Amino acid sequence: MFGKSRPVVIDTYSSRRARPKLPAWLVTLLLGLGGGAAAVIYVQERHLPPRLSMDASATLRESFETADRERQRLQAELAETSKMLDAALADKKTSDDQLAAARKSTESLREQLGMLVEALPPDPRGGAIEVRAARFSNERGALAYEVVLTRESTRGKPFTGVMQFSVSGTAAGGAETTVALQPIAVSIGQFQSLSGSLPLPEGFDPRQSTIHVRDKVDGKVMGMRVMYVR
Repeated sequence: MFGKSRPVVIDTYSSRRARPKLPAWLVTLLLGLGGGAAAVIYVQERHLPPRLSMDASATLRESFETADRERQRLQAELAETSKMLDAALADKKTSDDQLAAARKSTESLREQLGMLVEALPPDPRGGAIEVRAARFSNERGALAYEVVLTRESTRGKPFTGVMQFSVSGTAAGGAETTVALQPIAVSIGQFQSLSGSLPLPEGFDPRQSTIHVRDKVDGKVMGMRVMYVR
């Protein structure tokens, strides 16, 4: 019991709890986040365009809003133009339908008129161009006429020429005379119906009219007929 003694160490802090240490993975994560943030800041400051000031940002926003308003205006104009185009296309379709109906009606009337022409008595003189019917009247110093011409042969192109009236009657002084009126252009496929009026000399009283159909003015006579003036 009285052998060699050993020193006794008294630790006054032994009763305190040891401080916890951060895990290595957390330290690594924090270091990585810090390095990434530093890299982002470096790139922004050194390589990316400088950040806009408040005035520049306000100007940019104002420009954007102006451009957006212009876009909306152009979009509205486009919508209005599209609406007008649709209306125009609808009007065109209506016009096309009406034109088709008119053509169909005209063709039907032409067929009916052709049947009526066929029922007319033939021209007594015959000829390449026949005067199938004619009516003349004196209307206040003008010769009113209605003439129906038919073509002997309907092959090939329509016949083109002139129709001219030689009108016999009494002149203003009482003398018997014949006047030639202005030629009228004609184009005859199967038939042609012509009507109108031509001026007469002042004081002239027409009695009868001779119809001449020629291939040209003063040309070959292709058809002729004499009719009284009512």
